[in-house]
Amino acid sequence: MLGLLFLTFGVAFGSAILPFISIELFVLGMVTQQPGISWWWIGIAVALGQVLGKLLYFFAARGDLHLPKFLRRKERPTKSLSPRRQRWKNRMDRVRDRCHRHPHWMFGTHAVSSVVGLPPFMFTTVLAGLAGMSSSLFVTTSVLGRFARFSVLAASPGLLTAWLG
Repeated sequence: MLGLLFLTFGVAFGSAILPFISIELFVLGMVTQQPGISWWWIGIAVALGQVLGKLLYFFAARGDLHLPKFLRRKERPTKSLSPRRQRWKNRMDRVRDRCHRHPHWMFGTHAVSSVVGLPPFMFTTVLAGLAGMSSSLFVTTSVLGRFARFSVLAASPGLLTAWLG
C-alpha cells in the first residue's frame, strides 16, 4: 500500500509539472483497482504531490526561482511587437496590476480553483506568484483545496457503488 501511495504522489507531482498527465484518471483507476486504499490517504498523497510540483511555477512567477536560459522568454523591445502581441501584453499587465491591487481576490480565486479547477489551477498558481501571494498562504490554500478535490474524487466510486447497489 505504501508503494502505491508513493506512486500516486509521484504521478501527482509529475502531473503538476506536465499538465498533459491526468491525475484525475490515475486516481479513478487507482481506487477502482485498489479498493483497500483509503480515499483520504490518496487525497493526501495527491494534494502534496500537486502542490510541491506547482511550487516550481509559483516561485518562478514570483521571481524566486531563476529559470535556465533556454526556458526564459526573450525580451523584445515593445516597438517590435505585433499589434496582436501588444494587446496580449497589455491585458497581462492589467491582470498583474489587478492582482497586486486586490490580493484578497487572488486568494479567493486561487482557493476556488484549487477545489473546482476553474479557472485552471495552473493559471491561478502563476497569477498567485505574480501577485506576490505569501508562500504559506499559497501552500495552505492549495493543499486544503487539492485535498478536498481529490478526496471526493477518490471516494466517489465507493459512494456510487453504495448508493446504486
